[in-house]
Amino acid sequence: MSRHALLLALAITAAVPGATVAQTGAGQAGAQAPQPSPFTYQEVMVPMRDGARLQTVIMRPRGVTGPLPILLQRTPYGVPDAPFASASRFGPLMKDGYIFVFQSMRGRFKSDGVFTLSTAVHPNDPKAVDEATDAYDTVDWLVKTLPENSGKVGMWGVSYPGFAAAVALAKPHPALKAVSPQAAWIDYWQSDDLHRNGALRLSYATDWVSSLQLDKTKNSDFAYPSDTYDYFLKQGSAEAIDRTVFKGRVPMFTALLDHPNHDAFYTGQRWTDSLGETTVPTLNVAGFWDQEDPWGSWQIYARQKRNDPHHLAQMVAGPWRHGGWQGVADHLGPIPIGTPSGTQFQEQIQAPFFAYWLHGKGPRPDFAARMFQSGSNAWKTYAAWPPVGAKPTNLYLHADGSLSFTAPAAGEGCRDYVSDPANPVPFRRRPMSATYASPDWSWWEADDQRFVDHRPDVLGYVSEPLAADLTVTGALSATLQASTSGTDSDFVVKLIDVLPDDTAPFDGRTAQPGDYARTLNGYQLPIAMEVRRGRFLASETAPQPLVPGKVVAWDVPLRDHDHVFKAGHRIMVQIQSSWFPMIDRNPQSFVANIARAKAGDYVKATQRVCAGSRVTLPVMR
Repeated sequence: MSRHALLLALAITAAVPGATVAQTGAGQAGAQAPQPSPFTYQEVMVPMRDGARLQTVIMRPRGVTGPLPILLQRTPYGVPDAPFASASRFGPLMKDGYIFVFQSMRGRFKSDGVFTLSTAVHPNDPKAVDEATDAYDTVDWLVKTLPENSGKVGMWGVSYPGFAAAVALAKPHPALKAVSPQAAWIDYWQSDDLHRNGALRLSYATDWVSSLQLDKTKNSDFAYPSDTYDYFLKQGSAEAIDRTVFKGRVPMFTALLDHPNHDAFYTGQRWTDSLGETTVPTLNVAGFWDQEDPWGSWQIYARQKRNDPHHLAQMVAGPWRHGGWQGVADHLGPIPIGTPSGTQFQEQIQAPFFAYWLHGKGPRPDFAARMFQSGSNAWKTYAAWPPVGAKPTNLYLHADGSLSFTAPAAGEGCRDYVSDPANPVPFRRRPMSATYASPDWSWWEADDQRFVDHRPDVLGYVSEPLAADLTVTGALSATLQASTSGTDSDFVVKLIDVLPDDTAPFDGRTAQPGDYARTLNGYQLPIAMEVRRGRFLASETAPQPLVPGKVVAWDVPLRDHDHVFKAGHRIMVQIQSSWFPMIDRNPQSFVANIARAKAGDYVKATQRVCAGSRVTLPVMR
């Protein structure tokens, strides 16, 4: 299933494959006769305050009498073009009874307007029109117009529908009583879909943005030759793609190139700055292995908790890929976890959340955070996040390639490697499939990292086997003491759980071609991976060249996690200076705008990682 097929399924049917969605309006040749549907179906055009009308589908369960609350999902990926034939598409939500509403966002499919991908809101401007006002106007129309609704509305969604649900909190309608933003985002520069700490997500921006702006009436994946890695290497820079491929037809892509620094173009779209007191119950959801949007939902939760006197904000996360919690989720990549964690989330967390706030059924959800902890493969409940009791503990990278909790001895030296932009380190195995091709895309953040550990431009540091379980719960980070012979550089840090050599074979269902002897023996499972761009070490808004050969501290945030490194496992850290083409190549010579770098700007550089480099783990006692 491609990324768009998955996102369509997430947007409409809680990630159940096989959803029928409105794309071009054409029928499917040879389609079977439709099954009787348990829903009535109505398509309407809902008016907004500026006169624009948005395509909206309303599905009410047949045979259910009395007022029902509304569950609204707004999406750029298409709405159902027919009523679903099975109530099971909504899983545990169906048993409580809702009017399900799906809406194409402004400028997509039949909805009026232009789809800009802007996340800006203007809560103090009564004349403004944005995604928050569209959500407000939609809720207002629904509760005033739909017959037999209870006057209570919930919003939910994964990925873009997750953002569309979250942004409604910037100016919530009084009838909005519960929101679940899942894999949402707040800042296009900081992290998630389009950048990682200011480093452009080249292949993702190319595919995702173009698919939403090239054609209003469909979703289309970018066409690549056999090896995506080769394609981007031959293009040279993001500017070449904009100039020769898109030719100005993808405004957001051009804007990303025009704004390489963390300027007002991005901060002006940071909609969470408008959040005040948390007044709407919110179930934030994230995946620890979300390859698209692993960061934003945590930031929404943190922002809400600043002013949450009634304890309405909650956080849930687990060992899930993008949207994986809406499926069974009984595997972490090829590794079985023995529990259907996604099914449990839907039944035990998501459905009770909406049932309480929209129906008044059951007990009030009272946790601050619930995590399906990887390694132990068990649910954990926390009264606060980050939890009390996690002690920051340094794990040091030593010059002999070892990794330990012992600080380096005086005089311990450095390790070095040569980073060559003409031969960047791939972010997944080659030949590399298209960015969103399945199954490669779904679980690349859990791929066995042995596919690069033989390269001379990847440093590996490995611990001794652990004598006891090591539990890390909270925010992880790294600090490198490092230098480059160039005037700009990237460092990528990977924290890895190395499984023992006697673990198990793959179960066959998840093994992919090229897997190491179809076995989990020695599997190098990434726990956290992140890039840091040297030009932004001192300032995100005014980048500065590095001093060649000068060792400086590189702080590398590794996000929030809840993981147990089991006894007998080893901990590994890998260091490299490219992650291509997920991240664009750093030319390693300082230029005004990396996206517009010329061929002559790309140079080899000698990278040094020195004593005092460490990963800081929040170790639970």
